[in-house]
Amino acid sequence: MNDPAPREQLDPRARTLWRVTGLLQALFITAPVVAGAILLLWLDRLPRLLVIGPAALVVAAMAFGVWPYPDLLWRQWRYQIGETEVQVQHGWWTVTRTIIPIARIQHVDTRHDPFQRAFGLATVVLYTAAGSNEIPALAHAVAAAVRDRIAALAHLADDV
Repeated sequence: MNDPAPREQLDPRARTLWRVTGLLQALFITAPVVAGAILLLWLDRLPRLLVIGPAALVVAAMAFGVWPYPDLLWRQWRYQIGETEVQVQHGWWTVTRTIIPIARIQHVDTRHDPFQRAFGLATVVLYTAAGSNEIPALAHAVAAAVRDRIAALAHLADDV
């Protein structure tokens, strides 16, 4: 891929948002694993290594998802709005680059969940006949401007 990467980055607060949501997910996953490991150790049913090893791997994987992973994601997420296309690039292991022709966009909107609202962020969603694509974690004002620019380029109705 010799084309330059899209220029625009997500809001830096995306990293914190992803850390918080990752931490909540990690707590739901690791709490039962750790509790089960403690119970198995207390009951003395299995050798310690068979209990502690897998539990430690789960905790390490969750820690990776909470700390360095959001930074890796944020560094790779890019988007660019051109006159004829919207480019979206994301992924750190497998980099995915999507080019959405403006002429194919049927609808564009913004959305935000309670966590995004708490951080002042929103997601722009582009709809085509083939499905939807997202530009996540933009500041509210930036998301509104991106939505409005894409709608204007795609000649969508003013009620978006």
